[in-house]
Amino acid sequence: MPRRKTVPKYSLHKPSGRARVVIAGKQVYLGVYGSPESRERYLQFIASSTRTGNEPVVAGVDAHRAVGVTAYGGVAAADPNLTINELILRFLIFANKYYARNGKPTGEYANMRDSMRPVRALFSHGRAWDFGPKALKAIQQHMIDSEGLSRRVINSRINRIRRMFKWAVSEELVPAPVFQALCTVAGLKYGRTTARETSPVTPVDDRWVDATLPFLAPQIADMVRVQRLTGARPADVTMMRWQDIDRTGDVWIYRPMDHKTRYLGHDRAVAIGPQAQTILQKYLDRLPTVHIFSPAEAEAWRRNERAKLPSKRRTKVYPSELKKRDRIKALRAKRRRCRPPAARYVTPSYYMAVQYGIRKAAKSGVIIPAWFPNQLRHSRATEVRRDHGIEAAQVVLGHAKADVTQVYAERNLELAKSVARKTG
Repeated sequence: MPRRKTVPKYSLHKPSGRARVVIAGKQVYLGVYGSPESRERYLQFIASSTRTGNEPVVAGVDAHRAVGVTAYGGVAAADPNLTINELILRFLIFANKYYARNGKPTGEYANMRDSMRPVRALFSHGRAWDFGPKALKAIQQHMIDSEGLSRRVINSRINRIRRMFKWAVSEELVPAPVFQALCTVAGLKYGRTTARETSPVTPVDDRWVDATLPFLAPQIADMVRVQRLTGARPADVTMMRWQDIDRTGDVWIYRPMDHKTRYLGHDRAVAIGPQAQTILQKYLDRLPTVHIFSPAEAEAWRRNERAKLPSKRRTKVYPSELKKRDRIKALRAKRRRCRPPAARYVTPSYYMAVQYGIRKAAKSGVIIPAWFPNQLRHSRATEVRRDHGIEAAQVVLGHAKADVTQVYAERNLELAKSVARKTG
């Protein structure tokens, strides 16, 4: 029976007081036992040995010895001893301002921080000049084995790491060949890696959407209906204001105050037809600068509905219980004063409101498969592509290129069946 593979231990070499690890019968010394540097080197060895099955190589050390400084074409970096930790810190300071919208960091900045976490865990004290393809591959494997990320997420995070080194080259912090070498590392391919796969985002069946609507607050239900009819992004619906909607024609044109590709100079216009207009007309009493869909109104509706529920109690209510109930009401009122509802919904709160409705339906005995607002965009894209073609779907979704629309709009299988009946 073959021996089961185990992870080599981080251990102490008592005569020298150094940390060591034994791999393939060879002792590798890591530095002073218990020091952060020795533990970092240990993680490097484990990550790369898991990937290759051979004796691991510390990221970039051998490459640096083989290439040498002269291979960098005479380009001098500001500090050849710049560590990975220092580089990450400088880059995140830049990213905090660059990946920002209205003075606040966007989700891309959070993604950048998440992408840098394994780099710090494995190579924080290493030199930025020494970071090479083997180090990037070790991080890939670490994301698979230790973090359990999906293949697409791993590829995205590896690209962000490369983006950091590209920025470092532009700032003359590291030589250009460091970034060029990292570009040789290919992304993980489907079926050729042990990384888990995720299911693609598909349209949501309208019957499940219709089944969910009765369990949502009226404001959330109207947001769902408007998004389904227009194909807008969830963020477009949550930030909708009357001053952003041109109502002069029979079809209203909504231009969001901000959108996903605004930084690229792209315009975003959402066409609102008669059905969606009928839904929005209920909110004409809003001020032009106020967001149409109000979380405060939804919360007030929810509390009112809860108050209407009949009490299931059949026994006498004792004075001590009344006092306790009053204390709880006072605490709840105080908490509401400390955290009032936001001025508008955002994408996460919109998503959570829909999930709350699905869970509420399940408690009532109506089982609805989980779905989320962005699937409504896919449903609209598929519908428009089926009836009007890919170019119409591209315009409705606001994509600059049709190949992006292909991701959202499912291909018309019925057309293929029709062709097969006639010519196949």
